Amino acid sequence: MAKLFVKSGDTVKVISGEDKGKTGKVQKAFPETGKIIVEGVAMVKKHMKPRGQGMPGGIIDKEAAIPACKVMIVCPKCGKAAKIGHKFVDGDGKASRRKVRVCKACNASIDN
Repeated sequence: MAKLFVKSGDTVKVISGEDKGKTGKVQKAFPETGKIIVEGVAMVKKHMKPRGQGMPGGIIDKEAAIPACKVMIVCPKCGKAAKIGHKFVDGDGKASRRKVRVCKACNASIDN
């Protein structure tokens, strides 16, 4: 299982491919395949058959999964797409050190 550097809820910017330059929020992450779903990016048409009473069929637009390596996290402080690093932060107990993601450009914490 691969470890992803993005989590659900992160704001990311697409750095390559057809949707290069678009930004959006990560809706779902799939660590086992290394892919993510970003809202408004990689839109595909899906033909849906009517399923039951009151559920119309037709062609719907939905987001497709893209490789996580094609995006960069947007830093909440500086607002730029940036590389991320990791840092250990002490908590309020003896053994409560936790690992947080930080922006390499401005050294701000990405995790709250």
